[in-house]
Amino acid sequence: MITTDALLAITVIWGFVFIYAVMATMDFGAGFWSMIYINKEKTNATNIANRYLSPTWEVTNVFIVAIVVALFGFFPGATFILGTVLLIPGSIILLLLAIRSGFLVFSHYSKGYEKALTYVSGISGFIIPALLMLVLPITHGGYIEVVNGAHQLQLGKLLTSPSAYAFIGFAITSTLFLSSLLLSDYSNVANEPEAYKVYRRDALILGPLSLVMGFLIMLTMRTEANWLYSNMMGYLPFLIGSVAMFMIAGGALFLPSQKDKRKLGRPRIAVVAVTIQYLLASYAYGRGHLPYMIYPDVSIQDGFTHPKTFHALFITYIVGFSILFPGFFFFWRLFMKDKRYLKQNES
Repeated sequence: MITTDALLAITVIWGFVFIYAVMATMDFGAGFWSMIYINKEKTNATNIANRYLSPTWEVTNVFIVAIVVALFGFFPGATFILGTVLLIPGSIILLLLAIRSGFLVFSHYSKGYEKALTYVSGISGFIIPALLMLVLPITHGGYIEVVNGAHQLQLGKLLTSPSAYAFIGFAITSTLFLSSLLLSDYSNVANEPEAYKVYRRDALILGPLSLVMGFLIMLTMRTEANWLYSNMMGYLPFLIGSVAMFMIAGGALFLPSQKDKRKLGRPRIAVVAVTIQYLLASYAYGRGHLPYMIYPDVSIQDGFTHPKTFHALFITYIVGFSILFPGFFFFWRLFMKDKRYLKQNES
């Protein structure tokens, strides 16, 4: 029996994970595109990616801290098991994040680091999302073994699983798709037509690939985690709605521009539609995953903290984010509207 408190706690964490997933994929992808187009100066695509990357990575990292703190505070039992089995992949992720963040900080003080930053953020831009996404199939069951009372990750079994590679493929294609879509919107607002054409083209290529990887996840899940697949089928309207929003996003990229009828694409509509697409799909996945955090060992009720601890933490989060979210909203509007930043010239 799932209590209301446990359901509220997992909803808070799901919200943080969704926000981080969308923001981080755009952040990591921007680093990748900056590396890819570093020698194509005429398109200005690298400068556009760097302008986006520079102010957003710091905001993105706020949410990964919030996720870890919320997991440890709300579900200490599940966090202990996850922390144990994810010691190796988790350590690699933290190392890559630390290296990437270090280069992003110090590159502003030394021009000599600019090229190194581009390659570090570019390579980590698809490795980190792939490693992060591997956490999901681990929670589906079959990859954790209890040896002498300790939970151990069966890494060899995980790395030979088709489902794991479907999730990795989805992580990489989604990262590049979402980032190219947002960068096309950003290029459009910044009045950079060549960069806009490049990123619109990339979005049109990677969008269908990400959808194919999503279908592959469902196919592999049907055989490797049938319990989750069956539960998700109970939320089929959300999955259908997700595909429909993807089609709307694709269609928006072929609509005539409001400002110039000769130019194709309304990327802002596409960005909103794709965000809703991922929201619907992640909701179906999250609801289907309940009541388990780690199947079949830990349900959200088993790993839940003491009710008094939950109430104190929950109030803290409400107060904290009621202060932070207006700041995030103001930052986003300033970032997307400030003409001085959008029109800056970079050498």
